[in-house]
Amino acid sequence: MPRRKSRNARAQRRKDVLHGPGGETGDAFRCVGCRMAVSVVAPGTAHRNHCPHCLASRHVDGRIPGDRASSCGGRMTAVSLTARDDGEWLLVHQCAACGALKANRIAGDDNALALMRIAVRPLADPRLGRRALLAL
Repeated sequence: MPRRKSRNARAQRRKDVLHGPGGETGDAFRCVGCRMAVSVVAPGTAHRNHCPHCLASRHVDGRIPGDRASSCGGRMTAVSLTARDDGEWLLVHQCAACGALKANRIAGDDNALALMRIAVRPLADPRLGRRALLAL
């Protein structure tokens, strides 16, 4: 999903992110979900933090993307999507180990089918209509 051009678009600065177990920099990492090799170069974002195929991630960042300050290291699964005011989509990941929630920008090469499956997941819930009526 391409981002819309905005007058107050956020410019991201390139970060030196350490990907290897010994703290080395690299141009690829192995996905914790589907085990595919994933390039760290991503269109539409200055740093990649999730697999473009299965949208899984690893809980390694603290408050700042790329800081590698979290000691958890658990698998983060994409549970939802949200959108910013400028129309940019964000993936909401939840850590399976500690339960933390993180919002991550989607990249231009993310699997569109996987993104749409997450986006329509609430509509597939048969109890959604009942909950909406009871909320009125």
